[in-house]
This record gives sequence, C-alpha cells and structure tokens, in this order.
Amino acid sequence: MFLASAKKLRSFGIIGMNQRNFGLISRYNPRHLYPLVDDKLKTKLLAQEAGITVPKLLGTVQYQHDVKLLQEILHSYDQFVIKPVKGSGGKGILVITRHDYNFYFKPSGDAIQLIDIKRHVSNILSGLHSLGGKPDTVMIESLIQLDPVFSDYSYEGIPDIRIIVFRGYPIMAMLRLTTHASDGKANLHQGAVGVGIDMGTGNALYAVQYGESVSHHPDTRKALSDLVIPHWDKLLQLAAACYEMTGLGYLGADLVLDRDQGPMIIELNARPGLSIQVANYAGLAPRVAIIEAIKTIEPDPQLRAAFSKKQFSVDSNIHPPRLLRTRREDPRA
Repeated sequence: MFLASAKKLRSFGIIGMNQRNFGLISRYNPRHLYPLVDDKLKTKLLAQEAGITVPKLLGTVQYQHDVKLLQEILHSYDQFVIKPVKGSGGKGILVITRHDYNFYFKPSGDAIQLIDIKRHVSNILSGLHSLGGKPDTVMIESLIQLDPVFSDYSYEGIPDIRIIVFRGYPIMAMLRLTTHASDGKANLHQGAVGVGIDMGTGNALYAVQYGESVSHHPDTRKALSDLVIPHWDKLLQLAAACYEMTGLGYLGADLVLDRDQGPMIIELNARPGLSIQVANYAGLAPRVAIIEAIKTIEPDPQLRAAFSKKQFSVDSNIHPPRLLRTRREDPRA
C-alpha cells in the first residue's frame, strides 16, 4: 500500500512529511509551546496540575557530580525506569524490573550493576540520547505494571497507545506492542508491532511489524484480531484533554494502562510520526479535513472524544474494512 505512487498515496488520504511539517505542525503548533512536551519533566508536572495520572516521579539527576547519589536514590526501589528528559524515540530508556543485592535486572533477564547504571546516567547527562545532543537531565520513574489484558500481546515490556489529537479531537490511534526484536520497547522502528485501533470501539483493526502486515504477535503467537483495549472512552478523553494542557493543535499522546492505576499519560509529542497511518491502513488527511471544517472547537474534552468515537469509527465510509482476519495469516498458527 505505502510503496505506491504519490498519486495513489494521495487517493488513500496519506499525509506525507512535508504536509505534516508545514500543514499541521507549523500551522497549529506555536514554537514557544514545544518545551512543554519536549521536556518530559515539564510534561509530567503539567499533567499533574491538570489532574491527569502519570507514573510517579522517584527522583532526578541534573549534574554529573550528582551521579554518585544514585545508590541513595535507588536503594528503596526494586523496580524503576530511567529516562532522558529530552530524549526521543525511546532512546536512552533503561527499565529495571528487579533488584537483587548488587544486581539490577532488565526485562530480558540480563543483569547489570550499579556502575553500569551510573555510566548510563552519565551518558544521558552528556546529551548522548537527547534532541540535538545537548546536555540533559535524568528522570527516574516508577515502573508501570502490565495490565493483564495485554499479557499475551506483549513481550518483555509495556505496550503503549499512541493517539493523534488534532485541534483537541482524537483522530487516529494505534497500540504499540513490545517484542523480542524491539528489546521490550514500544518503538516501531526497533521492531515493535503497530496495531491500528478502531476509534469507535478500541478493537484491533490491522497490524504491522517493520511495515509488513502481521496477524499474530511474533513472540507470543497470540492472534491480534482478538485484541480489545479496555477503558477506551477514558483513554480518548485523556488524549483530548492534552489540547487544553499544552495548547498544541497537533500532537501525539502516548498512554498506557497500568494494572493498578488504569489509564495514564506517559509522554506527549509535538511532532508525531506518520507510521500510525501504516498501522491503520488508512490516511490522516480525511480526518484532518473533517476537524478543520469545524468552526467552533467544543470546549469539553469528553464531548470531543465522543464526537471522534462516532465520526472515526469503522462504520464511517472513510475507513477500510477490518483486515486482521483477512490479511496474511501466521503459517505456524
């Protein structure tokens, strides 16, 4: 589908990089607001002020001479996540699921020691994983607990839900499932599975890995057609509320389902990628056009979410048919 000619891509309603950059990002995202989402710590504090659930902040490290304080910060926690505040694409994220004496265990079961964590934190501070390679700050968060609904659909990590929000209206969504190839990270470029989601129901529509359609999770062999995301209304409402929180007209909201706390925001992006169109086997352009035609933006995020559920469900004529059961099947299933 997406290797077709430019004319055919336009007929699918596919938005390309230039259209995204100039028609959406430059037009709807004032540049002075970028730091609100480029800085994950600022995003977390904004969300907390807005009453939006986020992973608990366990600590921060801002300077190289503070690296020696890591043992004191971490000693009380068996599980945690270390992130660069200004990182992107999942780079520099270190997940620890277990701490046993001098060893810290990653989701893969690989063991590292405190000296390795200090080295990783020092690299983050030096800007190794940050946007533009500039010096960064380290953020240490509580580890999200996998919701049992995803236990058969994720491998060595926590899946997340990317929702594109345009002028406050959620217009497209995908679930990113961690895999062995992605090293337990929900990053499509590293091998995670992208699953297009029906905006009306939270049901899986279509799935891809490395741009190729798949019908089963590559590691667990679970059929993706059976997947339904719970708390779908709440997830859409949280994503819609990010419009008021940031002032950005075009953004990507990344959410997760925590086993104990339910839906929460983990990150916002002022320049969300376009691979969500591949995962949905559908283009963003028709949905953008519908929202651009709205004269007055509904001030209530819940009502905007309800509008999107109805407008962009699979029953709408701008959608392709449900494809997971009819695309290439798993030969080992």
